[in-house]
Amino acid sequence: MPDNDALIGPVPAPQLSVMTFNVLRARKGSAGWLRRRDSMRALLRREQPTILGAQEVLPHQADVVRDALGASYRFVGRGRDADGGGEGCPVFWDDARLELVDWDQRALSARPDVAGSRSWGTLFPRILTRVQFTDRATGARLLMINTHLDVLSPLARARSAAILADNAGDGAALITGDFNAGPESAPRRRLDAAGFADTWALASTHLTREWGTYASRRRPRSGGTRIDAIHARGFDVVSAGIGARPVRGGRASDHLPVQVVVRMRGAVA
Repeated sequence: MPDNDALIGPVPAPQLSVMTFNVLRARKGSAGWLRRRDSMRALLRREQPTILGAQEVLPHQADVVRDALGASYRFVGRGRDADGGGEGCPVFWDDARLELVDWDQRALSARPDVAGSRSWGTLFPRILTRVQFTDRATGARLLMINTHLDVLSPLARARSAAILADNAGDGAALITGDFNAGPESAPRRRLDAAGFADTWALASTHLTREWGTYASRRRPRSGGTRIDAIHARGFDVVSAGIGARPVRGGRASDHLPVQVVVRMRGAVA
């Protein structure tokens, strides 16, 4: 597939294109970010997901992501620290297709209403960003939760998965994130038990191999662990893919973006 061809690209209603992507935090003006920035822009301009859940995003990176997606895109989310600074898990969406109803952000801790709080052995605060939308094409309501679970503490990941499920309500919902855990892990099984299936497993069509999504500086590894994922409840999954191809000769991040095309059950455009 040529470098400039989209893996999925824009999709027609009532389908939604959903992406999760850990963009790798970087200081503004750092050499590493400047090397990756053009690849990031090219990737997002090419794919234009309807909804993007991003992780490790600093404010200057959020601006690059939004601008690359296009003029109709908006985002919500702030940093994970007590003052709203630091890296965040913002949600970006195409406002021409989805209307924002409400959003909030909560700590993944024993004190979820306390910004910057930590529990269960985490070194850094962890958060979820929860966004409610109305689909302008179908009139349907949907919920999106985006997160980044702890890298060191299995207990924190398990407790955090329970918080994610508890915050997802009862209707159609998507959970995107860097879970720092594979599909058979305790936190991912907790989501499955709450009705949030791994979209990769549900997809009618796989557009790529099942790549390990944390590639670091190595070549992507087929059959590696998919720690970045999209879980869904109330959706059929049309297709799924993992973006392992370099963009403009480089990689936008040390993680690979995961993309799915979904259709809410019963939705008619």
